[in-house]
Amino acid sequence: TLLMGATLPAIARWVETTPQGVSWLGFLYAGNTAGAVFGCLLAGFYLLRVYDMATATYAAAAINVPIALLGLGLAARSPHREPAGDRLPGRAVRAPASWPVYVTIALSGLCALGAEVVWTRLLSLLLGGTVYTFSIILAVFLAGLGIGSSVGSFLSRVVARPRIALGCCQMFLTAAIAWTAYMVAKSLPYWPIDPSLSTSPWFNFQLDLMRCAWGVLPAAILWGASFPLALAAVASRGGDPGRLVGGVYAANTVGAIVGSIGFSVLVVPWLGTQQAQRLMIGLSAVAAFLMFSPLVRPLWASGPAGSRHKPALRLAGAVSVAASMGVAALLAWSVSPTPWGLIAYGRFMATYAGRLAPGITEEKDVPSGGGRPDIFCTYMGEGMSGSAVVTMSKTGVRCFHSAGKVQASSDPQDMRLQRMLGHISALLHPKPRSVLVVGCGAGVTAGTFLLHPSIERIIICEIEPLVPKFVAPKFKTENYDVVNDPRVEVVYDDARHYIRTTKRKFDIITSDPIDPWVKGCAALYTQDYYKMCKEHLNPEGVVTLWIPLYEGNSDTVKSVIATFFRVFPNGLIWSNDIKGEGYDAVLFGHPDEIGIATKIDVDELQRRLDRADHESVAQSLGEVGFASAIDLLATYAGQAPDLQEWLWDAQINTDRNLRLQYLAGMWLNSYLSRQILAEIIQYYRFPEELFIASDQSKEALRQALEGLQSSQ
Repeated sequence: TLLMGATLPAIARWVETTPQGVSWLGFLYAGNTAGAVFGCLLAGFYLLRVYDMATATYAAAAINVPIALLGLGLAARSPHREPAGDRLPGRAVRAPASWPVYVTIALSGLCALGAEVVWTRLLSLLLGGTVYTFSIILAVFLAGLGIGSSVGSFLSRVVARPRIALGCCQMFLTAAIAWTAYMVAKSLPYWPIDPSLSTSPWFNFQLDLMRCAWGVLPAAILWGASFPLALAAVASRGGDPGRLVGGVYAANTVGAIVGSIGFSVLVVPWLGTQQAQRLMIGLSAVAAFLMFSPLVRPLWASGPAGSRHKPALRLAGAVSVAASMGVAALLAWSVSPTPWGLIAYGRFMATYAGRLAPGITEEKDVPSGGGRPDIFCTYMGEGMSGSAVVTMSKTGVRCFHSAGKVQASSDPQDMRLQRMLGHISALLHPKPRSVLVVGCGAGVTAGTFLLHPSIERIIICEIEPLVPKFVAPKFKTENYDVVNDPRVEVVYDDARHYIRTTKRKFDIITSDPIDPWVKGCAALYTQDYYKMCKEHLNPEGVVTLWIPLYEGNSDTVKSVIATFFRVFPNGLIWSNDIKGEGYDAVLFGHPDEIGIATKIDVDELQRRLDRADHESVAQSLGEVGFASAIDLLATYAGQAPDLQEWLWDAQINTDRNLRLQYLAGMWLNSYLSRQILAEIIQYYRFPEELFIASDQSKEALRQALEGLQSSQ
C-alpha cells in the first residue's frame, strides 16, 4: 500500500503545475479509480469466487509486471525536462495560505471514508451482507469517485477561483449526504422488491447495483471532484507536481484513515448511524466554510483603489455563507434514524413493512390479538461489530435479529434447535464439566448447559457486546438467565482469535454463528477452524455446529458438511425438521478418527434423564417436543461414512479460499431445504453399530427414524 500510494505522486512529475497540467493530475486520479473499480469486481466476482486468495494475489502481482515494463518504456521515451520558469529543484511552490485547502481535503477524505463505513453497514442490511454486496457497494463508490475526479479535472481548467469551487463541492455534499441518508432510511427499504422471486442471483445483483448507485453516487461524485479542485487550489506555476500531489493526497488519506477508524470504532457504537450522518454533514459544512472564509472577511477591511464596491460584495458573500450554514444545519436535522425494521428484516423489509409498529415499545405494552401492526420492537442497538433488534409479536413470540434476519427466537422450531445444540452435546458426553459456546445469540443454547449437574464452567465467546448485555436478558425465561449465572464467563472476542490464543481445553465446544452467506462468517466454518477446535478438546470432548438448510442450495450445504467431516470423519447429523420439511440441523463431531465416533447407549441415556438430578434437563427437552431419549435420538439423519457418495464433489471451505461465503452468497435467496434434506435422507440406513439398546428400545428407535424417511 505504501508503493500504491507513491504511484500517483511519481507519475505526477510528468505534468506541470499549470491549469492544464493540474487537470491532468485529476484525470490520472480518475484513471486510477477506474482501474480500482475493475479490480474490485474482478476479485469479488471471479478470482476469489472461482479460485482463492492466493491466486487473486498472484494475479495482482502478475498484472503489475507489464505495468512496470510499460512504465519503464514510457519513462525512456519521455525523459524528464525541467520546465521553464522559476521552479526550485526539490522544492514545493504552493499558493499562499494553503493550509485551509489541506484541512478541507482532509475533512473531505474523513467524511468520504466515514460515509463508506456507515452506508456499507446500512446497505449490506438492505441487500444482504454477502461478499458480492460489499464488492458492489465498493465498486459504485469508486465509480463515483472516478466520475467526480474527471468532472473536477475539467472544472480546474476553466474556473478562475478553484477554492470557491472546492467550497461549493463541500456545501453540495451536505445535501448529497442528506440525500443518501434519506434514501437508506425512508426510500430504498420500501421499494417493492422481493429478492426470493428471482431464480438467478445475477438479476438481484443488477437491482443491488441500481439501488446503490441511486443512493450513493451523488456524494461519491462530489468527493471525487474535490481532489482535483484541491490540487488546483494549492498549485502555483513552477511548483513541483510530485510534491503537490503527494501533499494533497497525504492530507486526503490521513483524513480517510481517521474517518474509517473513527466512525467504525467510535462514532457509530457511541452515537449511532443517524448521528454519524449528521456529523458528516456538519464536517462538510466546516470544510465549505474554510473555503468560503475569504468572502466573509471584516467588512471594514480596506482594499486597493477602485474597490469601493467590495464591502457590498463581502456583505453579500457573508449572507450567502450564513444561509449555506443554515441550510446545512436544517439538512443535518432532517436525517432520520435507521428504521429498526431494516436491521430486523433486511432485504425483506418491504415485505414486512405493513406489519411493523413504529418506534420502540416496552414489552409490557405489546398488545395481544389480531390486527396490524403485529410486530413490535422492544430493543434496538447499534454496536461496533453489528446492530441488534429484539422484537415481540402479538402472539408472544420473541425474536433476536441481526444482519437483517432472525438469528434466534422463542418460536417452537427455533427453541427446539437451540436446545438440541446444548442437550445433544451434553448428553452424548459421559460427564461434561467445561463448555465453550461460540456466539451468544438469545443465550438459549448456553442456558441449556446450566441444567446439567456436572457442568462447572461455561464460557460464552461473543464478538458484539450488545448481545449478552441487552439481548440475552430479554430471553431470560428461555435461557434460564444464563448471563447472570456464576458459572458463566462472557468473553468479548472474535471466536477464532479466542480459540487460537487460549490455553484452555473444553469438554464441549458448540458453535452457532451467523449464516454462512454473511461476509466473514465463513471463517467459522473452515477446516482450519475445526482443527483449532479439535486441538482444544479434552479427551472424549465433542464439537457441535448449527447449520442452516434454508437460504442455500445443495452445494452450499455440502460444503459445510464435507468440511466438518474432513476434521471429524465419524461425525453425525441431527435434523431439526418439521415432518420431513427441512429447516436446519446440528453437526456432531468427536476427535476419535478410527472406528465409530461414539457409542450411544439408548437405555442408559433414558435412565440418565429419569434421574432426579436430570429432572430439569428432561423438562427442558419436553418443552420442545422431546418426551424421551428416543424422541431426541430420532432426529438422527446420517453419519459421515454413509454420506461420502453424496459429498464426493463438495468444495472444502478453508482459510485460503473461504469458498463457503462465495457459494452461499450466490444462493441466499433460495429455499430448497426440503430438497436438501431429502438428498441427505436417501443415504440413510439404520446405524446398528452406533446405537446400543435393548431390542425393544432399538425397535422403537428404528420405527421413529423410519417415520422421517416416509415423510420425505
